[in-house]
Amino acid sequence: MTIRPTFWPTVFTVPALIVLVALGFWQLQRLHWKEDLITKLHDRATAEAVDLPAGALSAPDEWQFRRVRVSGVFAHDKETHVLNRSLRGNPGVHVMTPLVRSDGGGAVLVDRGWVPFKRRDPKDRAAGQIGGTVVVEGILRLEAGQGRFVPDNEPAKNAWFFVDTKAVASHTGVGLEPGYYIVSGDDAVAGGFPIGRQWRLDIRNDHLQYAITWFSLAIALLVIYLLYMRGLRRTAK
Repeated sequence: MTIRPTFWPTVFTVPALIVLVALGFWQLQRLHWKEDLITKLHDRATAEAVDLPAGALSAPDEWQFRRVRVSGVFAHDKETHVLNRSLRGNPGVHVMTPLVRSDGGGAVLVDRGWVPFKRRDPKDRAAGQIGGTVVVEGILRLEAGQGRFVPDNEPAKNAWFFVDTKAVASHTGVGLEPGYYIVSGDDAVAGGFPIGRQWRLDIRNDHLQYAITWFSLAIALLVIYLLYMRGLRRTAK
């Protein structure tokens, strides 16, 4: 049976099909990207820790999610708080503290972990304010920057919504290495807080389902279009 397309239904259907199919292939590309990311995260985050080099990182992307080790002294009086962080559904903040390196390599910002809002004041978790030289082991994260719907940081209120090492350095007066920070793997701090090891290795990867959805919509649209054209042909007889 020959189907002769009519103008307006075809004008609307063809571009819509192109968009739906393109979205499906885009989700397949995202699927492969996410699979590579998850593999990279697992491999790097579970590998043996390496010493963090002094100074600026060469090839920063190669350090993303790598397990690193560095020693120094925490500048607890310069800690900052990243808001809107939860742990098992409980609201709180992440404590970000400069670590002045023992090797003279400046300072690096450390995400020491999560505390509930009621323990935000350092006086309420004094046992966890570790003094002296410590060895921090964790994973290195590059700054993600401010998201589209993320509020501006408010340094005067010690209210930070995203990590900005340059702004933290300016606010605290500590010469931090810019562009990255370390997420501490210490989840056994004296007094219980902060709770470290705040990273996830179980990243969701739903892009295959999204791709199937877009391709299914494209097929459904094509079927509807063909049935409509068939109906018009029968009516015209």
